[in-house]
Amino acid sequence: MKKILFLLFILLTGLGLGGGAAYATVMLLGPKAPAAEVSYGDVEPSFVDAGKILAPLVFADGRLSGYVQFQVQLEVPADQAEFVAARLPLLLHAINMRTYRTPMAAGPDGLIPDIETFRKVVMAAGPEAFGAGVLRKVAVTQANPA
Repeated sequence: MKKILFLLFILLTGLGLGGGAAYATVMLLGPKAPAAEVSYGDVEPSFVDAGKILAPLVFADGRLSGYVQFQVQLEVPADQAEFVAARLPLLLHAINMRTYRTPMAAGPDGLIPDIETFRKVVMAAGPEAFGAGVLRKVAVTQANPA
């Protein structure tokens, strides 16, 4: 009987120590808490449709691969939506001035657009067209070869 109680004691002690070590490891090295979401004050976001944007697909060496048509939604503060919609031609101009020198062609034949690169181009063109801090995010909702 003593032998069984001793083995049971050793088993429970081992489980307790192992569980405590696992808990301490997670607390020290485990995943960090997610970062707080960026607050834009009390202004609700609104999406403005930028329409269809025709952009050239350029290889890294500067050769033209083809054209692609993007459908884009712009996240802006709700009180700035009309202002952004009125200045969309300026955004399209700023995008055109960047896309011909930005390599976006991907894939072996260069006919696949790099959507993340195009999103960065639109984000870089936003402050030129609308001013700083107006354009929050860009959502590329569709990309078709033209």
